[in-house]
Amino acid sequence: MSPTLNGKVCLVTGACRGIGKGIALQLGEAGAIVYITGRTKANLDECASEIKARGGHPVPIQMDHGIDTDVEKLFQKISAEQSGKLDILVNNAYAGVNTIFTSSGKKF
Repeated sequence: MSPTLNGKVCLVTGACRGIGKGIALQLGEAGAIVYITGRTKANLDECASEIKARGGHPVPIQMDHGIDTDVEKLFQKISAEQSGKLDILVNNAYAGVNTIFTSSGKKF
C-alpha cells in the first residue's frame, strides 16, 4: 500500500517544470492538496491538470517569488484557505540559472 497524504497541505514553488513538477505530481498522486507556483499560467494549468488526473487537489498560483508582496500574498492565501495549516513546503523556485550560465568564466 502506498503512503497517503490525504488532507495534507503542500506548497511546491517553481512547480511548472523539472524537479518541482515531479515533486508536485507525486504529492498529488498521494492525495495531497498541492499549491503550485510559477510565472507562466499555461505551464501552471498543465501541471494542475496532471495533478488532478493523478487524484490530487491542485491550487495553481501564478506569481514571481522575486516579488516580496507576491510571496506574502501566497502565504496569506494558504493560511486563510487552510486555517493556518501547511504540512509540507518544497522551496524549489530558483531564478539564478541564467545568471550562472551568462557569468560563467567571467572574473568578479
